[in-house]
Amino acid sequence: MENEIVETQKTERGFTLVELLIVIVILGILATVTVFAVRGIADKGQDSACAADAKVLEVAVETYYANGGAAGTATEALLVSGELLRGESSTYDIGSDGISVTATAGGACAGAVTT
Repeated sequence: MENEIVETQKTERGFTLVELLIVIVILGILATVTVFAVRGIADKGQDSACAADAKVLEVAVETYYANGGAAGTATEALLVSGELLRGESSTYDIGSDGISVTATAGGACAGAVTT
């Protein structure tokens, strides 16, 4: 009877330190890949948001002029008061010519391409 108990204890094994370390390294690699993948998605989202904000401002300027606005007079305040925008953009400004849209210096979209 005692021999049977000793034999069953010998056949039951846990994980070795090497096996646990291998699993930890694999999980670390997977976590790293996931972090970089999510970061890329977030960057694409920011770029899309910047492009959409610029396009909304451009369309509002075009609508202002299509509704009879005097050439070169478009400002964000006029667009908001004319209900063409909900509020002034914190990321883009209308250029001094009243047509071009430029990124606000130091804003989230400062490196974005504008028209």
